[in-house]
Amino acid sequence: MRELLPYLKLYKKHWFGLSLGMLLAFLTVAASIGLLTLSGWFLSAAAVAGLTIARQTFNYMLPGAFVRGFAMGRTAGRWGERVVSHNATFKLLTDLRVFFFSKLAPLIPGRISNLRDADLLNRLVADIDAMDHVYLRLVSPMVVGTLGIMALSALVCWFDNQLGLILGAILFALLLAWPLVFYKLGKRNGSELTQHKADLRIATLDWLQGYSELTLFGAEQRYRNVIVTTQEKLLKNQFFNAHFSGLAQALLLLANGWTLVLMLWLAADGVGGNTPDPMIALVAFATMASVELLMPIAGAFQHLGQTLTSARRLNDIILSEPEVQFTQQDVAHNGEFSLAYQGVSFHYPDSQTQVLKHVDLSIPAQHRIAIVGQTGSGKSTLIQLLNRYWDVQQGTIEIGGKPLQQWSESQLRKAISVVSQRVDVLNGTLRDNLLMAKPDANDNELIQVLNRVGLEKLTLDQGLDAWLGDGGRQLSGGEKRRIGIARALLHNAPILLLDEPTEGLDKQTEQQIMSLFEQHFIGKTVVFITHRLVNLDKMDSICLIEHGEIVEHGSHQALVEQRGRYYQLTQTL
Repeated sequence: MRELLPYLKLYKKHWFGLSLGMLLAFLTVAASIGLLTLSGWFLSAAAVAGLTIARQTFNYMLPGAFVRGFAMGRTAGRWGERVVSHNATFKLLTDLRVFFFSKLAPLIPGRISNLRDADLLNRLVADIDAMDHVYLRLVSPMVVGTLGIMALSALVCWFDNQLGLILGAILFALLLAWPLVFYKLGKRNGSELTQHKADLRIATLDWLQGYSELTLFGAEQRYRNVIVTTQEKLLKNQFFNAHFSGLAQALLLLANGWTLVLMLWLAADGVGGNTPDPMIALVAFATMASVELLMPIAGAFQHLGQTLTSARRLNDIILSEPEVQFTQQDVAHNGEFSLAYQGVSFHYPDSQTQVLKHVDLSIPAQHRIAIVGQTGSGKSTLIQLLNRYWDVQQGTIEIGGKPLQQWSESQLRKAISVVSQRVDVLNGTLRDNLLMAKPDANDNELIQVLNRVGLEKLTLDQGLDAWLGDGGRQLSGGEKRRIGIARALLHNAPILLLDEPTEGLDKQTEQQIMSLFEQHFIGKTVVFITHRLVNLDKMDSICLIEHGEIVEHGSHQALVEQRGRYYQLTQTL
């Protein structure tokens, strides 16, 4: 049960709504039991009075009023309990999603690099939804059941101590035994159900996202069969759950029936030492009504295995410590945005292969450097480390003479603009996709930057309100790349990191973008990563990196004159 502690702590914020929900649930149950118990006594007493002279003095009005009052109270209480408890639960789940996302975001990309998008989505949706079982199916029924049994036992004890204590002992025994038995029976199935639900979401999303490629290679049917197989496993788990829910309720009704027989046998000679009278009906109907206290917990604990499994899956994220920790204080520096890699060595967390080996590289402020090399040589890793995707295992990286670890996250993001190899287009309007780089930009500014990167055709028809992403206008690889360049221009930070910015562009568009960069480079520290040796003579320096090590570093002219490795690469073009 320790897995649930991080979520139970969130209940403090909504203690009033959750407590009020349990109070209303208790009052509703009390009204239901009172209605059935009083009705049983009233009918029996009225029948006895009708057969005797007491019919002239029997008070029909007061019990009838209480019966009607209990009926109205049960209806109002049930409605109020549903509104209050579900409102509090939905607010709790909202806070839990925000809490989970706040823990998830700092783990990207380090801790969760091995998790698939569909699995993360399943944790964010299905696993968090399972947490409502903690209150609605576990905490509330147990609290209400305990209080209800105590109240019902006290009521019967008021008339006969022995009958009240026996009834209370039986009900408490059922309250403790039923959850334990059915938790053990449903534990394994609940765990499997949670995992199969995640597997089904993953398999379905893989099939949807890769449908075109699967169809082209004739593998679509095989992937669809995986979905069917996973779905059959999930349906089997759900059938098992339904089967045991029915079994739990049936056995509880059976136990209630035998308890009723026992209570009738014990009360047959009279209640509280009196001769047999309508109080026997009160005890009998009170025993029958007790099933309403226990029914909510009959199958609740068979869902505990599913809830605990979801909690463990969420705890994998929530209890993880980010590999990169940012300071909260901004660093004081001289306003010069120079870059320095000093003895930097790095390998990815899931590998021991060194991606960078003792890299020493100094880039003065307002200097333009091109980093070239073959695919996999470590070029992109240099700018990922500068953005603190990961921290280096050896050496230091400095901006403006200050270690990177001293920069706060907001300060670092303001200082750097990035055009990465992968440009993500969000599901939203064209305006939304640009405003993320500069929230206070007006429409004219957005249209101007689109024109500068050659995307003026996107402003036609719906203009900046055009929907991009799923269900909207689909962009080509080159258009996505230019959206990324437009964001960098809008952000206009003093450090500009470009990772293959012209990849996927035709020659004419590439020359247009490079000319645009020449104007935008003025006064900025630029790191230009490319394996296409185009326009590098306009850079202040060239750095050739191979297998994670700097092979050559100097100006374009100087490296060509050396006739070394860089010169050989230029001759292959």
